[in-house]
Amino acid sequence: IDTPGHVDFTIEVERSLRVLDGAVVVFCGTSGVEPQSETVWRQANKYGVPRVVYVNKMDRAGANFLRVVGQIKNRLGHTPVPVQLAIGAEDDFQGQVDLIKMKAIYWNDDDKGTSYREEEIPADMLELAEEWRSNMVEAAAEANEELMNKYLEEGELTAEEIKAGLRARTLASEIVPAVCGSSFKNKGVPLVLDAVIDFLPAPTEIPAIKGIHPDLIDVPKDEVKPEQYDERPADDNEPFSALAFKIATDPFVGTLTFVRVYSGFLTSGDSVINSVKGKKERVGRMVQMHANQREEIKEVRAGDIAALIGM
Repeated sequence: IDTPGHVDFTIEVERSLRVLDGAVVVFCGTSGVEPQSETVWRQANKYGVPRVVYVNKMDRAGANFLRVVGQIKNRLGHTPVPVQLAIGAEDDFQGQVDLIKMKAIYWNDDDKGTSYREEEIPADMLELAEEWRSNMVEAAAEANEELMNKYLEEGELTAEEIKAGLRARTLASEIVPAVCGSSFKNKGVPLVLDAVIDFLPAPTEIPAIKGIHPDLIDVPKDEVKPEQYDERPADDNEPFSALAFKIATDPFVGTLTFVRVYSGFLTSGDSVINSVKGKKERVGRMVQMHANQREEIKEVRAGDIAALIGM
């Protein structure tokens, strides 16, 4: 889900964050943390959404990755942990230092940044890279006692242990891994996707969702006791549950109800309980949306987002 950062779309962002498992928060390498950034950050805090920070536009005049990292810490009150450093900036932006591998990554201009080569870290950046790597490894080691003991005994962790530690703390919303790049020049975009895989949760890893059992659908919500709430883990084999988070109108197919499936599965023709109306409704056509393009599908499972037509 791509949500705009402009203040006019604050409600759109809120609606989307409600159903997201993780988020990539994009900052400008020049402007850094802006007033609307603080609003969106508070919204993400409200729903406990794990985050990865991507500092974009490193090729623009005045871009400074570490300055933005400092702003995130000071103005947003969170703990950013850079897993990269920028090699150069502005017109001289060439690539990143991967602090986990301790290698320099240079993007090829000939193929518009679709491939890269790994080299040794430039000598003038080595001391800075070692300093920030130490900071990153310490952050990973604090994930659990086992990693901390190994770090204290050996002074180092493997690449997989670093990723596991950072991931655990990211999912707990204790830290936010930070990466950088230039989307316009396609320098670093694949590494952002790698960060999503390495540090953000899969749809089936989220905690069980709580809700009112269908048998109590006619009972006023304020009369439902805490012990009467039901839990549905993110599993295809559990009873179906989903949240309708957006209603839109399409000129060709009519009303689209966007849903995020939390448990079980749903196929076209099934009936579900509409908790707002307190009655069962039959599900007709279902589509997956790709911007303005629709792709008809027959079923959705735990973790999927789809649109139901005419519901």
